[in-house]
Amino acid sequence: MDDNIRENYVAWLRDAHAMEEQALTMMRGKLSRLENYPELSARIKTHISETERQAAALLDLLNTRASGSSMMKDAMGKMAASGQALSGFFAIDEVVKDCMGSYAFEHMEIIAYKVLIATADRLGDHRAVSVLQQILVEEQDMADWLFEHTDTITRDFLKRDEADLQASR
Repeated sequence: MDDNIRENYVAWLRDAHAMEEQALTMMRGKLSRLENYPELSARIKTHISETERQAAALLDLLNTRASGSSMMKDAMGKMAASGQALSGFFAIDEVVKDCMGSYAFEHMEIIAYKVLIATADRLGDHRAVSVLQQILVEEQDMADWLFEHTDTITRDFLKRDEADLQASR
């Protein structure tokens, strides 16, 4: 029974690593287009640093289980993220749609870490529980920040759009 649980656990750790690599690609892709939204840009820069640490921590957890990341999942996630980052480039309301998409993505991450924490706890992997709980807090903080600031970002976008200024950036 524990073998099946361990297999799922490692697969979910790989998925989480691929998810963080995808998040990095998405955030880096949109960062250069946020010059008119300095508070959002600063928060994304902070979250990029957090996400880089998260990806490294997940890779460490995978490596200590003699199982590295999934190169295929990482590559597919990065490819999807690149396409997503580029698709927003042509949207007039890119910054608003990015906030909505980022909020949804953060919640996908949150629930993935809750699954991982429950599984690590079931396996008695206390070191992983601690690492995963820290990541969960950072993801929840980012989701909360987006929730608290999306109205202001939307209002800024609307003001810029109404004044015929470059609103999307």
